[in-house]
Amino acid sequence: MVNYMMDYLIGMGFTPLMIFSIALIMLWDMIWKLIGMWKAARKGSAVWFVALMIFNTFGILPILYVYVFSEMKKHRTFRKVRRKRR
Repeated sequence: MVNYMMDYLIGMGFTPLMIFSIALIMLWDMIWKLIGMWKAARKGSAVWFVALMIFNTFGILPILYVYVFSEMKKHRTFRKVRRKRR
């Protein structure tokens, strides 16, 4: 099956380097997408989960979610400081 696909793609004008590059980009995107979707599911963010599932951005959107948007709530929350009673 793999040989048939390789022969087909090479017959269409793709070089082996191009095929390898596309496979590498697909693997890169899949890994980051799974990490981003896992983190969105753990935080209960349905909107981000669906957005990460639908859009293919070569890993850019999941990386932004993991390192920027999922960390934003941590910086916005403030703890109430209780004063000591004398």
